Amino acid sequence: MNLSIIIPHLKGKTILNECIQSIYDTLDSIEYELIIVNNNCQDSSIQYIAKKFSQCKIINSNINLGYAGGCNLGAKNAVGKYLLFLNNDTIITKNCITELINTIEKNNNISSVQPKIKNYFEKNYFDYAGGCGGYIDHLGYPFVKGRLFDTIEKDTGQYDKETKIFWASGTGFLTSSDVFRKIEGFDESLFAHMEEIDYHWKCLMLGYDIYIQPNAVLYHKGGQTLPYGSFKKIFLNHRNSMILFITNNLKLSLINLIKRITLEKLTIIFYAVKLNIKGSFAVLLANLWLIKNLKYIVARKRNNVKTYKNNKKISNELMKKYSIVKKYYINKKKKFSNIN
Repeated sequence: MNLSIIIPHLKGKTILNECIQSIYDTLDSIEYELIIVNNNCQDSSIQYIAKKFSQCKIINSNINLGYAGGCNLGAKNAVGKYLLFLNNDTIITKNCITELINTIEKNNNISSVQPKIKNYFEKNYFDYAGGCGGYIDHLGYPFVKGRLFDTIEKDTGQYDKETKIFWASGTGFLTSSDVFRKIEGFDESLFAHMEEIDYHWKCLMLGYDIYIQPNAVLYHKGGQTLPYGSFKKIFLNHRNSMILFITNNLKLSLINLIKRITLEKLTIIFYAVKLNIKGSFAVLLANLWLIKNLKYIVARKRNNVKTYKNNKKISNELMKKYSIVKKYYINKKKKFSNIN
């Protein structure tokens, strides 16, 4: 079989139904299997889907494994040459998956391909979570074409070029099952958020390429499982971002570490000044978690050094030498096209 579509699901009958229906409506010429991972579902949506879409393969977990663990469980039960990971609140458009498969099959060095991800509710705008492909700066801050921090661009075709990117969004991307198993899937200790960046960072270190294919379009509702700005989302984003920055940078300089820690402190103050005490506390706890779990950080770092010590140097076109925080907040560069 050529394709396995994997959707981890926690809750939301309506969004899951719409997502699956869009797959059935658009995929009529590709052999595929559809795997729904029941991540200890909190409502009756799994029973509803199992009855309505009997062709679906339901994989059950008696605990919530998060996005990382849920996707890994689905992948273990998948037989496809390619794995398409999807959020349950996404809508597939016609030819989207065909375009992704055609792109990844161009050469064996491509590990993953991301579609252009647009907002479900404002379809002329990019989506917050995916945009038109992800990059990262030298201090470990990820960003995407089409969205810098809270500024989301209107899609006018300004990024409609198939190019290499640093990371493909977990909202929806296609990857080689062989590469996914070689890297041993997503790191489940991350639980949710940044696991796709971690995965693609490792792909790059092994010499693979990741691409954006803007001819493939995916719509995303966003924040349906974990709302934007929630305490848990802010905590996981900051904690996991720091984990990746410290452990995936195999030759991390002391000065860059100091810069990043300083920015973390400024973020705590930034949230407090905006009277977002919840956000401020979430970032503080994320940083305290790192101190409390130093053994984990050291072990992860050692494992990455051992595994990727002969890694390929990542291009400055993908890992930017500038600080995206400085570009956005100090230089007032609000669009990706303005910062290069």
